[in-house]
Amino acid sequence: MRMKSIGWMAAGLIVVSAMGCREERLTRAEAQEALEEAQLAGQAATLIASSADLSTNFTIGGAVEAAADELRSFIGSQLPCAQITLSAATLTVEYGALAGSCTYRGQTYSGTHAISVMRNETSQVVVNHTFSELSNGAISVSGTAIVTWSFSNPSRHIEHELVWTRLSDGRQGVGTGDRLQTPLAEGLLVGIEIDGTRTWSGESGEWALDIDGVQVRWIDLVPQAGTYTLETPFGKTLTLSFLRTSPTQIQVTVTNGVDEFQFNVPTLR
Repeated sequence: MRMKSIGWMAAGLIVVSAMGCREERLTRAEAQEALEEAQLAGQAATLIASSADLSTNFTIGGAVEAAADELRSFIGSQLPCAQITLSAATLTVEYGALAGSCTYRGQTYSGTHAISVMRNETSQVVVNHTFSELSNGAISVSGTAIVTWSFSNPSRHIEHELVWTRLSDGRQGVGTGDRLQTPLAEGLLVGIEIDGTRTWSGESGEWALDIDGVQVRWIDLVPQAGTYTLETPFGKTLTLSFLRTSPTQIQVTVTNGVDEFQFNVPTLR
């Protein structure tokens, strides 16, 4: 049941304000629904972002086949669980097919990931990704992503088309994203900052999200800073803001400008 899956949200709920016209009021159920949908779509995006990060470790400016061969060596060194097949400039990685660790930067992988180095020049690098039931144990993702960057501008542009499923209850989403990610001040080992957009179809309808300076650590369930602007299926525009209040807790504020709710979210998976 959905209420069981968001029980931690209700436990941490604080109603901060309630004012304005009746037709503009934001309900607790709507705020919970918005946070849960944004969190689930965000987890899918973070999972493919971590796998894209794994797939950028090669020398820029060489042949695409050489880059793919470098990736084969790097992924094998980081994830000995992976069975890797190389054909020209395309790797097919099956996580968990071999013995050994399948964990990289807080994500423990299973499923299949195909990586194709399409272009490898100092002016532009293009890598295509295809995911088949890529999972971290909490969510499963299938679909495609295109990642681009360059030697002079290491920030990564990611465009994706994905289907995701929460494994605990089968809740699904289908959507696209277009975002720019840069390393956090603490470095890429810790996480990324994101700007861009995502749209998706969820259990209750269509959602559209603007992402503004959102900071994500690989190990956290929700962002630790930044703002989402979310268009909802129930006709309300919401702002979700994030604030880390302790090493193990993030406060999420959901408001429509009339009513405001705060949720205390544990950070660890």
